[in-house]
Amino acid sequence: MSRGRHRRRRRGRALRAGLTGTALALTAAATLISTSQATGGDNPGGLKQLTSASEIGKLQLRENLVDRTTLDTLTSDMGGNVGVNGVLQSANHTMRNKSACDDTERAALPVDPAASRAYCWDTRDATTQKWLPQSVTTSADADDDGLWGEDRVILSGWTHNDDKAGEPAKDKGLARVAFIDANDPDHLKYRWVLLVAPLAGGKDFGAVRSHIGGMVWYQDKLIVTAKNGAGQNNALFVFDMHRILQANVNSHAVGKVSGGYSAHGYQYVLPAVGSYSLTGGKCTASDDKAVPCFGSVSLDRTSTPNSLVANEWFSSTGSEPARVWRYYFSTALSRTGLLGANSRGIVNADEAYETKAVGLQGVISHKPSGEDKADWYLAQSPGGRGKHGTLWRQNADGSGADAARCTADQSYACWGQHTESMSYSQNTGELWTLTEWAANTDDRWEPEAIPERVLYAVPLSAVNSSMN
Repeated sequence: MSRGRHRRRRRGRALRAGLTGTALALTAAATLISTSQATGGDNPGGLKQLTSASEIGKLQLRENLVDRTTLDTLTSDMGGNVGVNGVLQSANHTMRNKSACDDTERAALPVDPAASRAYCWDTRDATTQKWLPQSVTTSADADDDGLWGEDRVILSGWTHNDDKAGEPAKDKGLARVAFIDANDPDHLKYRWVLLVAPLAGGKDFGAVRSHIGGMVWYQDKLIVTAKNGAGQNNALFVFDMHRILQANVNSHAVGKVSGGYSAHGYQYVLPAVGSYSLTGGKCTASDDKAVPCFGSVSLDRTSTPNSLVANEWFSSTGSEPARVWRYYFSTALSRTGLLGANSRGIVNADEAYETKAVGLQGVISHKPSGEDKADWYLAQSPGGRGKHGTLWRQNADGSGADAARCTADQSYACWGQHTESMSYSQNTGELWTLTEWAANTDDRWEPEAIPERVLYAVPLSAVNSSMN
């Protein structure tokens, strides 16, 4: 019997059980067939596939690659590639294991299923108070053996918090990545790398300003989302993991300075080697179904060929369905880690759906062995601080949606608090994500407060079991 029929039968049993229960159960059962927009407490039902050329066309990208001579000039002038291992060897911050996390931090972890591993950031790293964690990817995305060379690595993308009082305006929107040495799962350590873009034919570089809401490390490329919101048509930035460069001047400046190169006080930079822009123009952060603003991205290794999946973000108070879609990666040996562009540099979406879930902060697509279609896992964030989100599993065949229920009132709010993007490690079977919420109270900056920021992993098998 197919798994789709099994799910429909399971939902039928749940509905019959609800009819014999309380009025609350009746209300929950009615929610299952509601066609209204799904908030954190509503079941969004199955995905609706988009098939019209006009709708798919709104997701189209154009590839823009930096001239190789420019990249080679910057690489040479800055002393050559340091390499991922070189960054890991100089890791200067230690992460705390779950047992050493504060109670407030542990409270941000999911209720069901429980995290199998969890880590909190170095309390001595004062910069974590001024930046927001947004995305995660791992070396299991980069290579199917889970390693980059001999290293097991986790990358975490952060953007400078624009709302912090007293912060210099020129710091707004800066993007950086924590390179986390995960070779010893009991002793994680990390080093920051600043994202930059080549200028002046490779003789200089400037800061990349990115929301970095999603991030995928595939083969030798790192793809991150561009600045979130309306007013720009760059959807994604591309970086080459063979071009990690070292600054030799320690100053607040970004770029070429007297005596060499400076990177805002960071030792390492990762220069962009290209971008993908939306052919429809600037994205529209509204619910009129125009050109979408990318919320997050992740890698699907179960598709053929492997693909990058994306979602758009609307507020949890929105009313329009959000879109989720995929682009296949190129299979050409000369285009490692790049999307499958045609001869004109155009990248078309290969599959797209609408979901009634709103407030999406992360998306994963995964096709179980023996199945024809993938399941889509959508992380739905609540509207207020200190609330748990919901992780939905929706079917590409439109048959329905599942989520864990973990409280006395059978609430779906079982996932982590304010989680961001997700990454699935096919090598270990773990689903990685991280919590974002800043250290503030009633939107006022409280430097002494403890940020509820945790990096954690949950086995995908446990996620599915919790939904069953």
